[in-house]
Amino acid sequence: MDQIKDAAPPSDSKAGSSTEKVPAYSWYALGVLVVVYVLNFVDRNIISILAEDIKADLGLRDDQIGFLYGTAFGVFYALFGIPLGKLADNWHRVRLMTAGLAIWSAFTALSGFAKNFAMLSAARIGVGIGEATASPSAYSLISDWFPKKMRATALAIYSSGLYIGGGVSLLIGGAIVENWNESFPTDPPLGLAGWQAAFIIVGLPGLLLALLVFTLREPVRGQSDGIVTPPVKDPFRGFFQELVAVIPPFTLIGAARGGARGIVINLTGALVIGGIAYLMADLTGNAQQWGAVGIGYYAIFSWASTLKRRDEPTFTLIWGTPAFLSTILGYGMVAFMSYAAAFWAAPYAIRILEEAPSTAGWWIGGPGAAAGFLGVIIGGRVADWLRERMPTGRLFVVAFGLTAAAPFLYIMFTTLDPTVFYIAAFMQSLFGSSALGAAAATSQDLVLPRMRGTATATFFLATTLVGLALGPYMAGQVSTMTGSLSTGGLSLLIAVPIGLLLLLVAYRTVPKAEQTLLERARGAGEAV
Repeated sequence: MDQIKDAAPPSDSKAGSSTEKVPAYSWYALGVLVVVYVLNFVDRNIISILAEDIKADLGLRDDQIGFLYGTAFGVFYALFGIPLGKLADNWHRVRLMTAGLAIWSAFTALSGFAKNFAMLSAARIGVGIGEATASPSAYSLISDWFPKKMRATALAIYSSGLYIGGGVSLLIGGAIVENWNESFPTDPPLGLAGWQAAFIIVGLPGLLLALLVFTLREPVRGQSDGIVTPPVKDPFRGFFQELVAVIPPFTLIGAARGGARGIVINLTGALVIGGIAYLMADLTGNAQQWGAVGIGYYAIFSWASTLKRRDEPTFTLIWGTPAFLSTILGYGMVAFMSYAAAFWAAPYAIRILEEAPSTAGWWIGGPGAAAGFLGVIIGGRVADWLRERMPTGRLFVVAFGLTAAAPFLYIMFTTLDPTVFYIAAFMQSLFGSSALGAAAATSQDLVLPRMRGTATATFFLATTLVGLALGPYMAGQVSTMTGSLSTGGLSLLIAVPIGLLLLLVAYRTVPKAEQTLLERARGAGEAV
């Protein structure tokens, strides 16, 4: 069991007063992490502007395109985020992020050599695994570089890379594919189509950026909260324990350690999840989507069911806390809409509004990046301001991001006027992005410093296995079934009532969960 020094509760007065000055190096390091996150989302999101070319070149359907963007990436991003989140809790976070950046950049470049759906799916899985290192490491680092009172703002600044990268990916991708295809209508270099060249061009710079990331200094873990956590003697032990616990079929090994009861629970979960996945695959005719989702949900079930035995305090503060779960799932509904709207915006503009890729990339990407940046920064600042006045203040920002974005999503997928479409896309991104910093900071406040990497990985389960793996795919599946991309986009509005219900639960439970944090950790066996 990890030992934590300084048993006094991490009050706001101790962990970052309003007069405490943030060191200049913290801002520099945050700037580097923002650049990393920008590249993270360039590599992740560029497939949006390339979707129509990929679809035509490889003969794919909308549901398959949604699978490539969301599920193939998202499921493995989520699964490997668990062991890598544990490694971020125990090991050198800067080194972990450096390795991950090099891996996902290499797989992005390899995407450019894909010749069929299977090869592109495999490359997207590799990108997902590499990118799973980024946010657990970054969230933990930022929480040690910045005091609690500045945490939502700092995390919001980091998260702005999501929107900047998403916008830049459309600008760059649209320009590359259009110019490449015009310059090489026949016999292109290495036989590469424009969309393949785009993957290669945006992937390679990450290998150079990894060298800069490697120079960052590792902060003292927990110092900003006054709960200094000493280094773990065997940091990779926890990583391999989590890897075995979450990757099928090795999950049966973890279950067996719980005796016959553990095996029965695990197999029962596998049968139930597998049965649901089979029924959904039969209903939609998309076996790869629901097979991947089934694997993902079974793996998470296996991991969560063994965590209580392996690390009861972490289980108690994460999976055993309704406040934590309702917060991340409530934000998951924001991600459900936002990921899908961001991905399908460019195909809608190109296919329905008959805009050129470069034009769509310019008017969606540039304003979208600005809107996302403004939204996440303003949302983070407002969340911190409200948090000082009420324990649940940040949750109002999450609820705002969910409800205020919905009308503009409706306009996006019903209008036939390009100008109205671009304005609606800007507003949808502005409001949808405002929720991220508030939700992320709330999740960090509900766990101890040594658990932040694992908590971040669990937070991203909601944004990936709920938001990313289901949102873009569902819009594509509905589009395929109805023959209408507009109907596919409108189907995303189902997230609003579900999200509001979850956030209501969070509103009622978060204050008590924060007040009893150390008490519940001690009760679960934590040495504090």
